[in-house]
Amino acid sequence: MVVFHRVRVVFVLLFVCGSLRDALSFYLPGLAPVSFCEKEESDKNSDVPDCKSTIELFVNRLDSVESVLPYEYTAFDFCADESEKRPSENLGQVLFGERIESSPYKFSFKKDLECQSVCPKSYNTEKAEDKAKLEFLKKGMLLNYQHHWIVDNMPVTWCYDVEDNQKFCNPGFPIGCYVTDTGRAKDACVVNADFNDKDTFYIFNHVDITIFYHVVENEAAGARLVAAKLEPKSYKQNSLEKPDCTGPPMSLGNKFSGEIKISYTYSVKFVEDKTIRWASRWDYILESMPHTNIQWFSIMNSLVIVLFLSGMVAMIMLRTLHKDIARYNQMDSVEDAQEEFGWKLVHGDVFRPPRKGMLLSVFLGSGTQIFIMTFVTLFFACLGFLSPANRGALMTCAVVLWVLLGTPAGYVAARYYKSFGGEKWKTNVLLTAFLCPGVVFADFFVMNLILWGEGSSAAMPFGTLVAILALWFCISVPLTFIGAYFGFKKSGIEHPVRTNQIPRQIPEQSFYTKPLPGIVMGGILPFGCIFIQLFFILNSIWSHQMYYMFGFLFLVFIILLITCSEATILLCYFHLCAEDYHWQWRSFLTSGFTAVYFLVYAIHYFFSKLQISGLASTILYFGYTMIMALIFFLFTGTIGFFACFWFVTKIYSVVKVD
Repeated sequence: MVVFHRVRVVFVLLFVCGSLRDALSFYLPGLAPVSFCEKEESDKNSDVPDCKSTIELFVNRLDSVESVLPYEYTAFDFCADESEKRPSENLGQVLFGERIESSPYKFSFKKDLECQSVCPKSYNTEKAEDKAKLEFLKKGMLLNYQHHWIVDNMPVTWCYDVEDNQKFCNPGFPIGCYVTDTGRAKDACVVNADFNDKDTFYIFNHVDITIFYHVVENEAAGARLVAAKLEPKSYKQNSLEKPDCTGPPMSLGNKFSGEIKISYTYSVKFVEDKTIRWASRWDYILESMPHTNIQWFSIMNSLVIVLFLSGMVAMIMLRTLHKDIARYNQMDSVEDAQEEFGWKLVHGDVFRPPRKGMLLSVFLGSGTQIFIMTFVTLFFACLGFLSPANRGALMTCAVVLWVLLGTPAGYVAARYYKSFGGEKWKTNVLLTAFLCPGVVFADFFVMNLILWGEGSSAAMPFGTLVAILALWFCISVPLTFIGAYFGFKKSGIEHPVRTNQIPRQIPEQSFYTKPLPGIVMGGILPFGCIFIQLFFILNSIWSHQMYYMFGFLFLVFIILLITCSEATILLCYFHLCAEDYHWQWRSFLTSGFTAVYFLVYAIHYFFSKLQISGLASTILYFGYTMIMALIFFLFTGTIGFFACFWFVTKIYSVVKVD
């Protein structure tokens, strides 16, 4: 017991530390720190392999809040690296469509450069190929596509002033901007008064890069990079071979024809910063994100309300059930029992197998798989192992866990199907292994076909699709069969009361105890405790904002479990008191209806918060949203069923049944 107590204390401390880390924006790195030093010092300290003098800049995919389609860096005909080496990408990065590759922007540590040429580009609108490239570049500027650059596993940010004299650091910067034919400056064109020509595109072909470093103490040599910022600019160079970065903005007339030349340049300077430590170098990005303070107070307010409501529901249920059980156990005669009414009268039918028990058991197995996967993933994210610096780790962890959790899915589906009196065990295990994952994969495959057709970088390569199918068929399916074998081999779930041969007639129900109103009302409270977090999660997915407050998310996850359980138990009790014993499907659908509210909110978010345009982007948004809604439906529905099953088993096992 002492050892168990110590282990429990350690887990509690780890959770508290994870929550505090999120609150204080501490950064748990995904990679080991790299030391940099000047070239002369690097040559002297050749025996120190971690001391590098050359800083490489990597480029990621380009995305936009006005389009769901991301594109690779080279799709816009920017300056490409001749060597073109790619860092190894994990499964999560591939699923999210990240395409990190090297760039021609390379510089030496502490060596300032001014107006260095990267490469010139020329386009002749008389040539179809050049015209297509130029039109695609203009489309990127019109939709406000953003660069995403990486230095030392750290995003290069563009910091600018926003409302209330606050500074926002965006981990990306636009390709360019557009001034409409009415003279209205769109997006980034508002930052420069020289961008004033009507119906004109302005391309940001120059960047001023500032790299901040921190000298490592108590070490022989070396420094660590703690921030990388840039400012995009536009210059029309008089000489492509010898740029001076002093000319007017580089403009592209919307109806321009002929030959146009664009010179890409950059400047870099190094600044020592003694106040930022390497372990907290992401803080300035996370702290500058919009609504961070609003999120803190809103989440705390939501949690207090949900905890209060959950406490009230628990108190009502405990007091009411205590009186009911005490009254029923004090009955001495059969006449007294016949005069009573309520949930005890349906004891002979409450464990009657539900209709479509096969489908319900399959949903329970898949929901169990999703629940365990979500819990473990959020727990590790709360501890900081899946931080934003470790790109793709969150999705990789979730997919790997889902594949390895086929055994509990098959076991739960088989156990409950057997308790429902089912005998078609082969059909049950096949549906558990293929039904829900097959629906998700089919939806994902259709979305991938659209991405392929649009030439987006988010399109999964054919080899990766084969690898996903191999993980599914070669690992998840066999594990599901193993779990189902043990589930069917074990004896069925014992119920505290016997089931009558003849079903009891259900009396006429009032409006509030009918199935549909109860199911619709049951999802309101669980949705109320997650919609604030849901807003920031959708922002991170569709508005490309970083999500890092996993401590709060884990806490909301626990509150969601409690709320789904208590709301379902409360409505289940009301229905049993009304002598309606069909609780199995109703308990699943009551909490699972939260997914319908999630879907409605996602539709509202699409039309009110996003600026997405185009048929392909719209189909992709709703296609991926349907996948999330299905997963959420299985997860919340399973929680509600398990809570109601425990409740029904408990109350009928503590009363005397004649």
